[in-house]
Amino acid sequence: MAGYRITIVDDHPLFRGALNQALSASMDADFQEAGSLDELNEQLGVKKDVDLVLLDLNMPGVQGLSGLMFLRAQHPEVPVVVCSANEDPGTIRRCIEFGASGYIPKSQPIEHIREAVAKVLGGEVWTPPDVDLSGSMDEETSDMLGRLSTLTPQQVRVLMMLGEGLLNKQIAYKLSVSEATIKAHVSAILQKLGVDSRTQAVIAVNKIDTRDWQNVSG
Repeated sequence: MAGYRITIVDDHPLFRGALNQALSASMDADFQEAGSLDELNEQLGVKKDVDLVLLDLNMPGVQGLSGLMFLRAQHPEVPVVVCSANEDPGTIRRCIEFGASGYIPKSQPIEHIREAVAKVLGGEVWTPPDVDLSGSMDEETSDMLGRLSTLTPQQVRVLMMLGEGLLNKQIAYKLSVSEATIKAHVSAILQKLGVDSRTQAVIAVNKIDTRDWQNVSG
């Protein structure tokens, strides 16, 4: 494999470095690293020819599937493989349903990680062979996934910040827009998700995650 550009996104520098080194030993590729979703977004804004993003699920400002949701909305042309400590089959299945091209538990041996990256770069989808993903999702979750997929990239960012407990004024400052613009985004989010309040919107999104992400490191 030659000429690929791969970005590793994880808030732990030691893990980023170790994964970079392990993959570099088996493939000829240009590896970039990012410690946050914002840093990745800045990189993708400058270099749009990235062939693959290896994404941690749980980083500062990112909980559960929100980071994946944002990337699929903002950069749908970039394949994303989730690389996480979470090995719950329901979570793996939902990541694939949200558009991830693969899911690599961090406990996997490096040979499997190399295999996963090679298969995804070849256009395939990779999930752990020993994980049963045959279970079906309940109707409520399926409906919410469909609704979430209609959000624009900016609306996803606003929803992520609502989940952090930020006020409209704080979100406006972070996104460099007016408070009126954020109010409009929040109204659109509530309408698309079929809920009446920002609290209900955050609760609805949290229901998609199958476990307490606060207790999962990566």
